[in-house]
Amino acid sequence: MTVTHGLAIATTCTATAATAALLFSSGTAAWAEAGDGLSPQQLAAKAREGLRETDSVRLSYVDRSPETSSNLTRPAALDLALDRSGNCTGIMTMGAHGGTVKMVKHGGDVWLKPDETFWKAELPGQQGTHAAQVFKNRYIHGPASDPLLKGVAAVCDLKALQRGATASQPRSLKEGAETTLNGTRVIPLTSRTDTTTSTLYVTAQAPHRLYRAATKGPGTDFSLTFTDYGKPVSAQTPPASQSLDVSKYRAALQET
Repeated sequence: MTVTHGLAIATTCTATAATAALLFSSGTAAWAEAGDGLSPQQLAAKAREGLRETDSVRLSYVDRSPETSSNLTRPAALDLALDRSGNCTGIMTMGAHGGTVKMVKHGGDVWLKPDETFWKAELPGQQGTHAAQVFKNRYIHGPASDPLLKGVAAVCDLKALQRGATASQPRSLKEGAETTLNGTRVIPLTSRTDTTTSTLYVTAQAPHRLYRAATKGPGTDFSLTFTDYGKPVSAQTPPASQSLDVSKYRAALQET
């Protein structure tokens, strides 16, 4: 795994924060009263406040755009529990069946566990095969400041996502009919530009929280789903017997 993939992880974090900023933009026109007699703008503000104030949340990011689905080096999905202290645990799935990477961050330490498919997609020929063997069922462990691992520190930064949710721009929101997503009753609040449609799905029942944010347009199709508000992130970290220092990774590359 190269620094490029570490940067890809950080890019995913940037995308989630930017999406939150875009989708939380308050509308300028009140279309109709929504849940609890609230306008779409008031519902969006409630959802924004809920995300901004939570100490932890589970985030599921999915990018269905054609460019990502055909690219081995771009994250196509991320399922992550994270908190305001920068701790997280989850799994990232690469596009074009490029494998998965389990991620754990606790305090100043990071653990990454790529699977065999990831190694073979990431490293050419014998290098990928060798890395898959050396790190089979093992995590790469090191400080969050390491160039290879610092992307995880970025993606685990709930505070950065919350800062994105604070942004406000003049946009209009239109309320749709109440519906159900994965068993959760939600109210869709939609905003459109010439090229994209962005929708906030806010829980119909109080407290009104953001359940999903989605954007679609030419070459763009991604969503963020937020669950487990306030649920503590697991403090369990991989045991030393299943971890190898990040320096071993660099040494393994030199062996091939």
